Amino acid sequence: MGFTDLTDHAGLSALNDWLATRSYIISSSPSQADVACFKAIKSSPDSSLYPHAARWYKNIASCEDEFASLPGDPSKAYTSYGPEDIINSATATGRADDNDEIDLFCSDEEDPETARIHEERLAAYKAKRADKPKPAAKSVVIMEVKPWDDETDMVALEAAVRGIEKNGLVWGTSKLVPVGFGVKKLQINLVVEDDKVSVTDLQEEIEDFADYVQSSDVVTMQKL
Repeated sequence: MGFTDLTDHAGLSALNDWLATRSYIISSSPSQADVACFKAIKSSPDSSLYPHAARWYKNIASCEDEFASLPGDPSKAYTSYGPEDIINSATATGRADDNDEIDLFCSDEEDPETARIHEERLAAYKAKRADKPKPAAKSVVIMEVKPWDDETDMVALEAAVRGIEKNGLVWGTSKLVPVGFGVKKLQINLVVEDDKVSVTDLQEEIEDFADYVQSSDVVTMQKL
């Protein structure tokens, strides 16, 4: 038997003591042992009562999307890990054998083959995280396009604006906003990928529709 119920005080105390001298449950990097214990807890431990467990929980939560790729046996229960199995084997008959050396804190010494496998798995894990594509930075923009006068064909103006197509540009909803004296301006929403589309260049293209467009302004621009 390893850890007991990790949702009660006794179990969390045992886990906290276990993590006082190590960063992860069984090795120097995340593994399926951490996943099993993490899922058994269900919520972050109280940092005032279990500071080491809380620190570990936050660390494991940060790589939750990588759980499936972590080394180890995902079928093993969280009770397979922890110090209790070592303690119980030493005390089953009331005492430990005098010639047995019981390491209650799990020795960090590894044989060369185990160390090599561990290093290979750790390198593969880090490479996978490094190669994971990062989402493109995007901005949500509200732009206003002003016509020359009340005789400007606003349907044709909007069609010309939406006719601009670029990789990384998505046009959204629009509306006509009264300005005065029968003149209305086009207010249109759009999303741009920052690395692909320059809003300044886009405005210049819009203002090239000189038959319809007097000017354009960016009302708001927020990162998505």
